[in-house]
Amino acid sequence: MRRSHTGKWLLGLLLLWLYSSLTGCGASSKAYRATKGTIKTTYRATKGATRLTVETGRVVYDVGGYTFKVIRAPISFTLTHGEIQTIDGLSPKEAIRQGRVKNSPYTVMGKRYYPMSVEEATQYSEVGMASWYGKETLRKQGGHMTANGEVFDPDKPTAAHKHLPLPTFARVTNLDNRRSIIVRINDRGPFVGGRIIDLSAGAARRLGFYEKGTAKVLVRTVDIE
Repeated sequence: MRRSHTGKWLLGLLLLWLYSSLTGCGASSKAYRATKGTIKTTYRATKGATRLTVETGRVVYDVGGYTFKVIRAPISFTLTHGEIQTIDGLSPKEAIRQGRVKNSPYTVMGKRYYPMSVEEATQYSEVGMASWYGKETLRKQGGHMTANGEVFDPDKPTAAHKHLPLPTFARVTNLDNRRSIIVRINDRGPFVGGRIIDLSAGAARRLGFYEKGTAKVLVRTVDIE
C-alpha cells in the first residue's frame, strides 16, 4: 500500500510539472526574453492564442490564424521609406541599431511625427483610407528593411502606420467587402494626406483592393503579447 501511494504521488508531481511547462507563462517568458532588444511584440499575449518560437535569425508568431515570420534585416539593406530623415534624433539606421524605434519621434521631409504610447495603442480604433505599397521594392537591387529593422516582404501581411508603436498587430477590415485580416505593423507611413495605413501588396490582395489601389477600412489593434 505504501509503495502504491508513493507511485501515485510521484505520478501526480510529474503530471503537474508537465502541465505547468505547457500552459504556464514560464516558457513564453523565456521566449520573449530571448528576443529582448531585437524583436518584441507590443502587447501581452493571451494565453493559448499565440505561439511564439525563436529560430536562428527569426521569430515566428501565430496570431489569430495568421503566421508571421519576422527576420532581422542586415543594416546594409535599403529602408523602404527612404524619406525618413531621423528617428529619436539619430539617423534612421543608427536608431534601428540601438533599438530606439518603437514609439520614438521621427522626421519626414522636415515634419516631426510623435507615435502614441503602448498604453494609448491598446485603445486604438480608426476608420479611414488605406493604400498599399511594396511591389516597387522588387524592381530595386538588394533587400529592404522596415522602419524597425525587419526584412520587408511585400507579399506578407504587414503594414505601415504613422503613429502606432513598432511593432504592433492590428486587424484591418475592408468596409466595402467586409474582408478582414491581421497585419503586423512594422513600418512608417503613408505620408500622403487622407490615408491612415499603408498595407503591403499581399495584404491588399487579401483584402480585395489591390487593383483599385485604395479602400475604406477599419483598423483596430490586437491585444496579443
